[in-house]
Amino acid sequence: MSIDSVGQLVEKLEEADELRRVKAQVDTDLEIAEILRRVTYENGPAVLFENVKGHDIPVLGNAFGSMRRMEIALGTGNYEEIGRRISDMTKMKIPSGLFGKIKSLPELSKMASAFPKEPSDAGPVTEVTATPNEVTFDDIPVTKSWPRDAGRFITLGMLATRHPDTGVRNLGVYRMQIIDGTHCIMHWQKHKRGARHYDISKDRGVDKVPAAIVIGGEPATIFSAVAPVPEGMDKYLFAGIVREGQGIRTVRCRTIDLDVPANAEIVVEGFVDVSDVRDEGPFGDHTGYYTPVERYPVFTMTGVMMRKKPVYITTVVGKPVLEDAYMGKVIERSFLPLIQMFHPEVVDFAMPPAGWFQGLAIVSIKKRYPGQAKKVMMGLWGMGQLALTKMIIVVDAEINVHDMDDVIWAVTTRSDAAHDTVIIQDAPTDTLDPASRMVNLGSKMGIDATQKTAEEGYSREVQKPVEPDDTTRSMVDSRWSEYGL
Repeated sequence: MSIDSVGQLVEKLEEADELRRVKAQVDTDLEIAEILRRVTYENGPAVLFENVKGHDIPVLGNAFGSMRRMEIALGTGNYEEIGRRISDMTKMKIPSGLFGKIKSLPELSKMASAFPKEPSDAGPVTEVTATPNEVTFDDIPVTKSWPRDAGRFITLGMLATRHPDTGVRNLGVYRMQIIDGTHCIMHWQKHKRGARHYDISKDRGVDKVPAAIVIGGEPATIFSAVAPVPEGMDKYLFAGIVREGQGIRTVRCRTIDLDVPANAEIVVEGFVDVSDVRDEGPFGDHTGYYTPVERYPVFTMTGVMMRKKPVYITTVVGKPVLEDAYMGKVIERSFLPLIQMFHPEVVDFAMPPAGWFQGLAIVSIKKRYPGQAKKVMMGLWGMGQLALTKMIIVVDAEINVHDMDDVIWAVTTRSDAAHDTVIIQDAPTDTLDPASRMVNLGSKMGIDATQKTAEEGYSREVQKPVEPDDTTRSMVDSRWSEYGL
């Protein structure tokens, strides 16, 4: 059964001995973040801070900081199955004839059950409703992570927006810098969907873009907000797909025309003002560097909904590997089937956490024709958020993309620097990339580390990898216990 709330997640993690409660008083100003970084770097448990200075709301951190906790949170360890559900939906054929329609009923029913429930006026997050005079950002235990950060930042808040034309809903995780009790700065990068919704509205002369900051909810909903789902797919629907067809409940906001996950802990309603743009940052981000000051629009609070006893869930970022690495690994696994749907030659795919996921991708392929590795590079750079990936290494099918020793061996024995390296100038880059010579614009590199063929101009004899013969391998296997090793 899928987990429905942050409270249930705390219970499940505690049952699995994956959570510790801290009863000593802690401060949101740097202290909580430093504790969480130490725990995460040491592969420690999730932490629930029950005594937060100046606040009645406990803080949960490192809830997704291991593959075991991701498995508990999402109710599965078979993450590729998530991607298969999406690809299966896109491949469904229109049934013909009565028998075909009857046969398709189970699949159609399963698909329908993943859709979010119609929004209602009541749900767990509506237990308390308040005006900005009654509850402000000062009442929420938002943390400051690094000494040179510009202030307190919401780091695991989901921003709910809606496409002005299609009505497709989006949830995105963007950092939000608190300015005062009713305002924060919305750091949504140009390439993100929330920013796209903002730009469309701005172009049409809309002054105030409705938006809601959602804290907590079903773990599947939080994961959906982080995941780069296919363009045009409703994030609320994706959450239901992750939950194995259990659609999420939604409620109507009180002060804006949006619906939000009913099982959230806190929802801050408001709007992003297109005329109010301010300096945001610096902030110590997941690249391991402080991102410099940039101009971003301001969110203004218009109302608050929350549970009677909410939990504030947060995360800390910095030099890898931290909590976001495990979310990234699940994204990597769950989106492999979608990559294979568009590029069937792909065998496996990896984005090493040390490369903060946008920095490096490694792809193995079953190569059939000359230049195929470069075709795959170009194809991946044209797929959604993979457009921001700096470097792509393509290897042969037998290379383990998750074993950097195997990958390095392939790069150094199957690629020639002059002929097998692709450099693309003036390409879009991640806004946070500290190496690009301009913000959002830089270069990309692709390395073809597949075995070359005569068709690709490889004039030498292809050398054979060293391997033991089957007879000797079997003999040693059978006698292994005799060796005392």
